[in-house]
Amino acid sequence: MNFWSIFLIYIFYSIIGWCIEICESFIREKRFVNRGFLIGPYCPIYGVSILAILFFLKDYKDRPFGMFIISMVICGLIEYLGSFILEKIFKTRWWDYSHKKFNINGRICLDNLIFFGLGCLLVMYIIEPFILKLILKIPSPILITISLILLIIYITDTIISFRIIWNFKKVNQDTNKESTEKVSKFVKETIVEQNKILYRRLVKAFPKLKIIKNIRSRKKEF
Repeated sequence: MNFWSIFLIYIFYSIIGWCIEICESFIREKRFVNRGFLIGPYCPIYGVSILAILFFLKDYKDRPFGMFIISMVICGLIEYLGSFILEKIFKTRWWDYSHKKFNINGRICLDNLIFFGLGCLLVMYIIEPFILKLILKIPSPILITISLILLIIYITDTIISFRIIWNFKKVNQDTNKESTEKVSKFVKETIVEQNKILYRRLVKAFPKLKIIKNIRSRKKEF
């Protein structure tokens, strides 16, 4: 497969991941919530995870249990690193599993890992063979055109979304609140008050979003 085929697969599974998140949110909250920090209908962590599984586990098809365990490890590592990197860059925690049993620093939990493991088995044995055959049937010029258009849209979306997310960090730096809970509430209210659709969507997508703020003691307080 060439770059365009790989990118198309990445987008496909990112969209599937977004659909899963939408369904899960709808069942839990009884309403539609556009999950994900990007504007478009895709969750990159799913696309990255599936590409990693397809690359590293292509020789494990005859060992489903081993594939299940390794899939859990790989997906857990990607989700943990994703949470860690986003938090370090934007001083914001986008998801928190601290309320669930068997979690690691609130970034990953056993429930999700089992779900990822089972999902990867479904992908490797049922979905991926069909998708691969479908992609291989697409003429190269058409495949490149479709992938190129999606790539331009994706890059544009990423730039805009990251600019929005960066403002969360900016607002966090501009406030004098001194606790994570108060800072998180302050940021959400500030963003929503700006009356911008994209900002409000981001807040609704992550209702439990937490802003991480380092509290520095002042000399006069001693």
